Amino acid sequence: MDNATAPAALTSEQIRRILQAVDERFDAQLAFTQDLVRFPSLREQEHTAQDFLYEAMRQRGFAMDRWKIDVEDIRSHPGFGPVTVSYENAYNVVGTYRPEVQTGRSLILNGHIDVVPTGPQEMWSRSPWDPAIIDGWMYGRGAADMKAGLAANLYAYDALRAAGYAPGAPIHFQSVVEEECTGNGALAALLRGYKADAVIIPEPEENMLVRANVGVLWFKVRVQGHPTHTREMANGFNAIDAAYAAIEALRRVEAKWNGQHHCHRHFEHLDHPINFNIGKIVGGDWPSTVPPWCEFDVRAAIYPGTTADEARAEIDACLRDAVSDPRLGGTPPQVTYTGFYAEGYVLEEGSDAENTLRDCHRQAFQSELQSFTTPGYLDARVFVIYGDMPTLVYGPKSLDIHGFDERVHLESVRLITKTIALFIAQWCGLQAPA
Repeated sequence: MDNATAPAALTSEQIRRILQAVDERFDAQLAFTQDLVRFPSLREQEHTAQDFLYEAMRQRGFAMDRWKIDVEDIRSHPGFGPVTVSYENAYNVVGTYRPEVQTGRSLILNGHIDVVPTGPQEMWSRSPWDPAIIDGWMYGRGAADMKAGLAANLYAYDALRAAGYAPGAPIHFQSVVEEECTGNGALAALLRGYKADAVIIPEPEENMLVRANVGVLWFKVRVQGHPTHTREMANGFNAIDAAYAAIEALRRVEAKWNGQHHCHRHFEHLDHPINFNIGKIVGGDWPSTVPPWCEFDVRAAIYPGTTADEARAEIDACLRDAVSDPRLGGTPPQVTYTGFYAEGYVLEEGSDAENTLRDCHRQAFQSELQSFTTPGYLDARVFVIYGDMPTLVYGPKSLDIHGFDERVHLESVRLITKTIALFIAQWCGLQAPA
C-alpha cells in the first residue's frame, strides 16, 4: 500500500463539476448496467460477463489483468472456501488506472459478477434476464446484487474524466467471481498482489455503511437409512425422518449462538443475527420404498471473532451427539464442508477512509451517513482480515435480492455513484488529465 498523504480538500467548483458529470452520463450508466444484467452470470457461467467488463475497462485505457483462478494457488490460505465445482470458467478481471505521477492514496473498487440462481422463472413477473426499468427501479437477477455497483465504480471514474480531472493515485477496478459461494475470487485477487490504501465495495446496502457482518460456513449433512417396502415400514429406517432429527440438533446450536448476541460488539441489538438456513434437501429413491438416504445443505452464520475452525468443531460435535436421538438409528450424520469457510469482520470506526466517505456521502445525499450490522456475508472480510485494508461496503437501495423480481432503486444508484466519484477525487486526489 502507498500510504501517501491526504490530498487537499475539494473545492466547491470541483464538487459541482463532478456531480454534474454523473448526472449527464447517468442514462448511459443505466444502459450499461442493463447490458451487464443480460448476461446470466451464474456460478460456472461468469466468463461472458467478465469478457464484457474486460472490454469496457480496456476501452478506458486501463492496464488489464484477466486470469483463471487456480485452486492450488489459494487452497492453503485460511480464508479459502472448499470447492465442489469446476473453475474452468472462474475468471477474475482487474483493470488498473495509474497516473504518471502519484500524488494521492491508492484505491480498490471491487465488485462481484456472480449471481445466485433465479428459482422458478415463471414466478418472476418477467424474465430475470430482462432488466426492465419500471417506476424508478431496475429489475433483474443481479441488478442490485451487484451489477449496479460494478457499473457505478466505472461511471464514477468516468465522471471525473468528463469533468476534466484525472485521479492522482492508482485505482484497481476489480470484478471477481465466487462471492456468493466461497469468497475465493476476492481472495485470489488479494493473493495476486492487489492492495491499496482503501477499498470500496458497492453492495446493495440501503445507502448505508456496513459496520460489521457475520462469517459463513456451508456444509452438507448426509444421513443413512435402511430401505424396505412400505408394507413393512416398521422393519426399515427412514433417512428423511433422520434428517429432521439432525436439523433439530443444528437448530439448538443456532438458538444457543443467538442467545449470545449481547456478548458480541455491534450485534447486541439484533435478536436473531445467526441464521442457519437449510437451503437444499434431497433424499430417497422411490415413493413406495422407505428412503435409504437423505442429504441437506446448510448455510450457517458465525460471529466476528469466531474462527471457521472453532465453529466447525461445535457443529461437528453437535451432529455427533445427535446420534443419541433414536430417529438417527445409532449412526452419526456425515458432514462435508462445501463452500464458504469464512470469518466475519468488524470495520473499526474512525479511519481516514470512513471519514472521507462520510464527507462525500453528505455532499451527494445532503444527509448524514448511517452504518449498520448485517447478518449476511461480504467479501470485505478478505480485505479487512487478510489485507489489513479499511474496506467500505456501501451501496444502493434494493428489494428482493436472492428472491423473485430482484430490483435496485435508480435514484439511489445515482447518488451512490456521486459519492464514489467524490471519494475517488478526495482520496486519490485530482490532476490535470494527461
